[in-house]
This record gives sequence, C-alpha cells and structure tokens, in this order.
Amino acid sequence: MIRIYDCAVSNDMRVFTVSSREWPSVRVALGLVLCTMSVQAAEEGMAPDDGAAQLDRVVVAGEMTRYSALKSETPIMETARSVSVETEASLRDKGALELADAYVYTAGVTGESYGFATRGDWLFVRGLDVPEYRDSLQALFGYYNNTRSHIYTLEQVEILKGPASVLYGQGSPGGIVNVVTKRPRADLRPEVVFEMGNFNHLQAATDFGGAVNESGSLLYRVTAVYRDADTQVDHVHNDAWVFAPSLTWSPSSATNITVLANVQNTDSDTGEQFVPVVGTLVAAPNGEFLDIDAYYGEPGFNRYDTETQSLTLLADHMFNETWSMEATARWTKGESDYNQAWPAFIGGDRWIRNEDGTLYRDGMVPRTFYVADGSSEQLASDVRFRAEFFTGSVKHELMIGAQYQDVTTETDSAYAFALGWDPAGVAHDDRYWINLFNPVYGNIPTAEEIAAFFVDAPASNTIDRGVYINDQISWNNWRFTAGLRYDDVRTDTGTYRQDDDAISGSVGALYLFDSGFAPYVSYAESFQPVPGIDTITQRPLKPQEGRQIEAGVKYQPAMNGSMLTVAVFEIEQSNLPNPSSMPGTVSQQEGEANIRGIEVEAVKKMGDFMLEANASKLDTENADGFRFASVPELQASAWLSWRPQSYWSGFKSGLGVRYVGESFDGFDDIRTPSYTLVDFMIGYELPNWDFRLNVRNAADKEYLATCLARGDCFWGERRTVVGTVAYRFD
Repeated sequence: MIRIYDCAVSNDMRVFTVSSREWPSVRVALGLVLCTMSVQAAEEGMAPDDGAAQLDRVVVAGEMTRYSALKSETPIMETARSVSVETEASLRDKGALELADAYVYTAGVTGESYGFATRGDWLFVRGLDVPEYRDSLQALFGYYNNTRSHIYTLEQVEILKGPASVLYGQGSPGGIVNVVTKRPRADLRPEVVFEMGNFNHLQAATDFGGAVNESGSLLYRVTAVYRDADTQVDHVHNDAWVFAPSLTWSPSSATNITVLANVQNTDSDTGEQFVPVVGTLVAAPNGEFLDIDAYYGEPGFNRYDTETQSLTLLADHMFNETWSMEATARWTKGESDYNQAWPAFIGGDRWIRNEDGTLYRDGMVPRTFYVADGSSEQLASDVRFRAEFFTGSVKHELMIGAQYQDVTTETDSAYAFALGWDPAGVAHDDRYWINLFNPVYGNIPTAEEIAAFFVDAPASNTIDRGVYINDQISWNNWRFTAGLRYDDVRTDTGTYRQDDDAISGSVGALYLFDSGFAPYVSYAESFQPVPGIDTITQRPLKPQEGRQIEAGVKYQPAMNGSMLTVAVFEIEQSNLPNPSSMPGTVSQQEGEANIRGIEVEAVKKMGDFMLEANASKLDTENADGFRFASVPELQASAWLSWRPQSYWSGFKSGLGVRYVGESFDGFDDIRTPSYTLVDFMIGYELPNWDFRLNVRNAADKEYLATCLARGDCFWGERRTVVGTVAYRFD
C-alpha cells in the first residue's frame, strides 16, 4: 500500500510526499498525477482548496529498488507476496529511537518481542525469528557480536513476510527484514538534528552531501550520530556513535557505483535483567513485586560494548535496452565485549524458596556471572543479471543471480552458574547473591574464579553458495512469478564439518482488476541447515524446511487515498526435533510446527487526516502441540496523523494505539497478559526548521513483554519523551 504522509503547501511550492507500505507501484505516478492536477488547476485559475498558487517540486519516498527486500523495482502491487515498508518519515513521526521501534505498527509482526533491550532488535514475523539484512545482504550473524543498526542511518525498513530462500538462500520461513542505508543524492538538504529526552537522552546527528563536481557524476553523503543516554534501568547507559560516509560515481547514464562505509561503536550495559516470574507476573511469597527499574547486574563488572566496521559496494550497469546487471558486496567485522551478572535460574519452583527459606522468600537469590568476547567477520556478494523482453504479448522481467557468503563467528566465554548455590540446600555461600527487593552491589567473583569456567571455543565458519533464477511475467492484467534456487552450504564448527544442499522454489499469480482490486495466491519455500549428527540414524541432521501458501487481495480505488490489503497464509515448518510424546521414532527430526494467520493493513486519507490501521491473528502450534513462545495470537494498531494545509499549515500531529494480545511460554503454562499502549507526536515545520515532540507509551504503563518457561520475564518499554529540533539548510 501507499501511505500519503504529506501534500504540504507554501506560497511557492507544493510538496507531495508518498511512502510505500504495500503498493509503491504508484510511487511516482500518483504523486505526479495529483501534483499535475494542482498545477493545471492553478494555471486555469481553479485554485486548489488549500489555496496553493504554484506547484514546482515533487518529493517521493518509499520506493522499492533493486537493493530492496524483493531485489526488484517491480511494484509490490504487482507481486503476489506480502511486503511492509516503514519509511524514514514514518519512523520520525512515530518516534522510533531504535530499530526495534520500527516494527510495532506492522501487521503480523511482533516488535519488541523481549521488551526493553539494549543488545539487539528482537522481532517475530508470522511467529518466527527472522534474519536482518542490509541493502539485500545479511547483516547480523550469531548472537552478541555485532552493533545494532542505528535508525538515523536508514532510509526505510522493509519486511518481506514468508519464506524467501529463492532470493536469499538459507533462512527462516517467517521471512526477512531488510534495512535500506541512506545513499548519496543530488537534492539532499543538509541537516543537523538535536534530541533531548527523559532518562538523560541526548543525541546530536548530521546528514549532509550532494554533488562533488559540476556534472553531478560524483555524489557524496556523510551521516554521523553521537548519543549519550541513560535508560529506564538503573545503572544502565546506552551510549553510541556512528560515522557513515558514502560516495556514488556515475561515469555514464548507464552505470552507477556506490560505496557505503559504516563505523559504529556502542558503550552500554544490558537492559534485560531476566527478572523472575515470581515477583513480576505474580507476587513473591512475601507479597511484594519487584521494581521495574531495578538493576540486578554489577556496576563496574557489567558491560556490553560493541564495534562494527563495514564496507559495502552497490553497482549497476545497463548493457542495452534488454540486459542489465547489478552487484552488491560487503565486508563486515564486528566485535563485542560482554559481561553480565543476572539472577540465576535454578528451575523447579522458579526461585520461590528452598526448604531453609534462604532464597526467594527473603529476596536473596544467587547470580550467574557471564563473560564473553565475541567476533564476526563477513565477506559476501550477490551478482544479478536482468533481462526485460517480450515473447509475443507476454512481458518477462527475468533475473539470474549468483550469491556467495563466507561468515566466521567466534565467542570465547565463561558461564559461572548460580555461584554459591548448593542444590542440596545445606551449604549455600551467598557472597555473590543479591536481594531482588533491595539490591546491594560490590561483591563479585575474582578474575581467577571466573577463569575456572572459561571456554576458548573454536571459530565457526559457514560458506554459502547459491544460484537462482526468477521471472516476473506480465500478460494483460495477469502477473505471474516463478523462481528456483540451488544452494550449497558448508558449515565448520571447529569440531565438526557438515555439507548441505537444497533446492527452493516459489510461484505466484496475481490479477489486476481495473476497479483497483488485485487478488493473488502464492507458494514459497525455505530451508535452514542444522549442524550435527542424528543420534538415531548416525547421519548429518537435515536442514529444517518451511513451506507457505498465501492468498490475499490488494485494493486501491483510483485517486481517493484509500488502500487495503488482506492476506491469509499457512506455514509448515518440518525437520524439527521430535516431540517429547513421540516414542519409537526412526530419526530425531520428525517434529513439525504449523502457523495459520490473517493480516489486514489499511490506509485512509480523509482531508488533512491520514489513518493507518493494522491487525493480525496468528494460530501457532509447535512440535509438542503448544502455542509458540512469546507470540501473541492477536495484535492491532492504528496511527492517525493530522497535517492541516490551510490556516495551521506547518503544524503536524499524530496519535497511535498499539494492542498486543496475551502470549504463552511455549508450553501453555505461563501466560503473559495483553497490553495496550498509546503514542503521540506533535510538531511544527518551518521552511528550514523542524520542531517535534514524541511520546511513546504515554501513560507510562508497566507491563511484561513476555515470560519464558525457564522462569524469567522481560519488562516492556517505559514512557519515553523526546524533543527534537532539526535545521535543514537550503
């Protein structure tokens, strides 16, 4: 769908801003048509309702490009798949401070899955974990060895729902997230941005660039951010800086070469405190509840510091009217220094108390101390050749690609579990324990004590080679897609080596009615290698496989600003570990999981108002017959924005409501209640200035994002209030 966020008017210009949600197909056409109508009205003396006298500028955002989640400029309106897009303008309006905030207004997506977090941006798409890509190459690998993407460096966030192995190789049947990096533009307005908010949030950023030479064949851009901030958790800070220069060279109209550099550094602690079920979801035996801002780590010991450097190449060339190509390549290196102490999971009664009463009744619990040095290094490339041609009356947009990826990850760590805890409940040593109701810090194990648990793990290396072909076929009002891919994956864990191969396919059909309806149906597959030996067959474990059938309709009535998409789908995930209730099996990978769902996304323009609404229902069942952990069955959200174009021109505001239904722990035992949050934005824009106040979780509701079967819960995000002042140079 297309979100029309602005059609602002001043005395000398009319700016029509369009951002894509599901239908970027009309990205330029709709903007040009409407703006042209305004020009014609002015020329004929028929002034538009808002009094605009002249139209001379069109700004269009949210385009799908060849480096997007679909690796294609084919309009999503004409693609039999579900793709959602959050543009830079939308993220600003909704006050997104981290990438995780970008996912909470999208149907079928569980954003902020583990509540307030500083280590990563956790989400589920259609009930499943999904990988994060950047400019159509995978960006994150393993756990806690990279720096999370800073949202100010991004142009938009794209979510491709459902299996995507034909385009990307190994991955989740839930889909992928693709973030798009800001790139050089000739018309870029340089800006400086300052933010100040609660929890001592201070951030300064700048984004500038343009043409280096008179011909405009050489463009540059520099994006930089510095953040100094505390968080909702005592003693936890979240400081960061980013420096991201880029350069585009266009030696001819047929060739473009872009180099993107990015250096990011964070100096922080872990916001996740792994608080127990008892004392959060239910009262502790003493009748008390834990404070939401309590810190159970150790000042001076805890840290989560990361650094990432990356260099990305984007290149495209048009050979002739039929053939073209593009190539993407990236080198990335990430490092992390991670120490954390947290209340230990002793299982059983979930920390209620031991027989001698020394544990939870009085608030005293043992802690686990974790130390890890993580690293990752990636070398990846994806080269695609395209051909646009006709066979009779049938148009083909053919893509033939080859992909290579070499990733090495390593984590050397020490895991000192529940120091001083005696399972027999006789000889506890509580030197390193902590009182959850009244934490006192200062007692930590020595380096020698932690070293006794240290494991120097070997590096793990994965090399993935894939070749694929995909054809987008147009015949009259029909649109067909068909794709096939072969992958060869070699995994070397340092102690074990495994080779896997897989063939993945996808097909789809869509019909474009003149009325604006576009019903479609599609089928797609995915695979994910599972290193290891089947203990029953003594053969390598087979890759997990995913299959999805999706049907839906996309609808956009002509020229009235309304958009609607409805999708129903069913995903089957196989080759999972056997259910615990399945005796006498012939292998250990006969488990299956199933997901059924429906998603609705709608946009309605009503004069100066724009309403966006999203809703989804997921019915999940894991291999043991229980609901997926931390995945709500019901979700809904709405965002209403108002940008008056007459007397109050320049004023802007937005109001959002998010509902997340109850979720379970993976065994239908622990239930996390539903919650509803309210966000709002108010601001004012002048020709060069932009003033904005964003408030998320306006009522400061205290809620649990999820609770897990192992016994811990995760607090949701507290109210954040951030004021922004931006100055844009002419």
